[in-house]
Amino acid sequence: MSLYKKKTGLILSGGGARAAYQVGVLMAIADMVPRGTRNPFPVICGTSAGAINAAALSANAHNYRMAVKGLERVWSNITPEQVYRTDVYAFVRSLLRWAISGLVSGSTPVNSALLDSTPLHKLINLVINFERIQQSLDQGDLEALSISATSYANGESIAFFQGRDGLDPWQRARRIGRPARIQAEHLLASSAIPILFPAIAVEGRYYGDGAVRQLAPVSPALHLGAERVLVIGVSGNTSAGHQREVSGYPSLAQVLGHILNSVFVDTLEGDVERLERINKTISAIPASEREKHGVQLREVEVLKIYPSQPIDEIAAGHIQELPKTLRFFLRGSGATRSPGAAAVSYLLFEPGFTRSLISLGFRDAKEREEEIRAFLGV
Repeated sequence: MSLYKKKTGLILSGGGARAAYQVGVLMAIADMVPRGTRNPFPVICGTSAGAINAAALSANAHNYRMAVKGLERVWSNITPEQVYRTDVYAFVRSLLRWAISGLVSGSTPVNSALLDSTPLHKLINLVINFERIQQSLDQGDLEALSISATSYANGESIAFFQGRDGLDPWQRARRIGRPARIQAEHLLASSAIPILFPAIAVEGRYYGDGAVRQLAPVSPALHLGAERVLVIGVSGNTSAGHQREVSGYPSLAQVLGHILNSVFVDTLEGDVERLERINKTISAIPASEREKHGVQLREVEVLKIYPSQPIDEIAAGHIQELPKTLRFFLRGSGATRSPGAAAVSYLLFEPGFTRSLISLGFRDAKEREEEIRAFLGV
């Protein structure tokens, strides 16, 4: 059966260091497709850290296995120093710039945030050849790449997309699809978690993390022509069977963890559930009735893969691997204790943690190999 019988969209969500889980799933899929196969996902959509994975896949779309191996090397060996500055001077300077500027001038200085993400810019340019994205499109190995970011100017979710000729921009309530030549600044903007990382200027406007106002994460893939979608989430798996009751007043880190989860996890999972409900509704309408009334509705097959184990609990076992300076500054927020692990998991760019997530993603996908093969037709 042809690998491209239906146009498949790949949706990679945000989640900071949690995005390592996506790499494990992609590695398992690489074992399922023939060696040397081109990218099996003509439409790739990424948000936040998932945007970096999406761009890397797109730049090497001619050889899917090679692209995934490159991601595995990066995520297996990544360190906080490659994502944000961890020296004492950087932390103190960020705090003083924010405080002093606010007191003296009452304004927020440019590039103000708790963390300096300059190293991430260098890493992105090192591992992704952006010129090869267009080559992938020209060679037919890719049809579209979408990177979502949030505009701080008007609060709209902007899906910057680079695709083949004939793809039209779109505009919905608080959602816009805009053609662009994807570059490092688009990835930096998409992954700029508010407060933690500075806003990034793109085309003269400042943008932040794409998950913040992304009301319909599945939408860009459908606008770009996907007929079915594979969604790889990075939830903390807080189902009833995994939830932990934490007594006492919540720490700042616990509160922040809930906020981050609501941004990076809840919206995506809610949108997927909404899509599944729409599919059921459409399937209940006879095709003859749809044609009779000229209703242009179609079911969109969706396969979702979420972590089978609580990422928060995995992170709790790796908190001590964080740089000493970061642990010191986070100590008062409760982030260095187990209940605050949810917030820390987004910043835990440590090999011990990322390798654990890669292994989990690989196992989760392998356990569903038959289902994935049937979905992709391989």
